[in-house]
Amino acid sequence: MNIQLIVEVLGTIAFSISGAMLAIQRKMDLFGVLFLGLVTASGGGFIRDVVLGIVPPSMFVSPMLIPVGLITSFYTFLAIHWNQHLIPYLPEGLFQWILNLTDAVGLGLFTVLGVNAAIDAGYGDCHKFVIFLGMLTGVGGGMLRDILAGLMPAILRKHIYACASLLGAACYDYLLLCMDRGYAMFTGAMIVMAVRMLAYHFNWNMPRAV
Repeated sequence: MNIQLIVEVLGTIAFSISGAMLAIQRKMDLFGVLFLGLVTASGGGFIRDVVLGIVPPSMFVSPMLIPVGLITSFYTFLAIHWNQHLIPYLPEGLFQWILNLTDAVGLGLFTVLGVNAAIDAGYGDCHKFVIFLGMLTGVGGGMLRDILAGLMPAILRKHIYACASLLGAACYDYLLLCMDRGYAMFTGAMIVMAVRMLAYHFNWNMPRAV
């Protein structure tokens, strides 16, 4: 449980930074930055809990997740606001790289948390559902973030996004058969992060019709 709590907090921080940075990029005000950061951090878990029939969703029960999401988003806002004069002098693409890195970290961590939630709810023998729920937890917050920011959701357009989550969820579900949960969580999350960042670096994409 301690490992799971640490993973959830780290994932919340990563996704909050990702959501807040996108909100700043889309020129939203402070409320918009806080709201989008929180939605990105908690959206996947909210959708997961609704699918599992958990009421109220864990984001409203946990004493940490909403405060961590709001504080992280606020400090991201302040860090960029106080240093906005340096932005024109930063290396080209650095802002986008940081946004993709935090998004990849959040995607990996929340993917394994989604798998855990499905197993803990008693669906461990239904591997397809476990893997699907892991992916849904990973991509849900980013999907809501993109919709609210007026963008096509990343799962429909971005370099190997949902596929990276599916691969990590499947690997984690398999690794649980042969290793401790903590090590399996770390490995599954790292697989998602590595695939996402490699796809970003090498511009890997799924085939398109036109």
